[in-house]
Amino acid sequence: MRITVDQDLCCGAGQCVLIAPDVFDQRDEDGIVELLDPAPGPELKDDVHEAAAVCPTAAITVDDG
Repeated sequence: MRITVDQDLCCGAGQCVLIAPDVFDQRDEDGIVELLDPAPGPELKDDVHEAAAVCPTAAITVDDG
C-alpha cells in the first residue's frame, strides 16, 4: 500500500489524523495534512482507506498495488 497526499487540496479538516494517527498528522501553523508513513503495514489498511474516504477534498490517494 502506498499513500500520497495533495497538500494543496487539503482543507485541514483533520479527520485523517483522528482515524489514522500513525499515518497522518497536521502542520501546527495551518492544519494541513502531513504524511508520516507513506507505506504503512497491512494492519492499517482499513483505517487508511476510511481516512481517504472521509477526506472532504479527496486529498488522500491510496494505491493498494
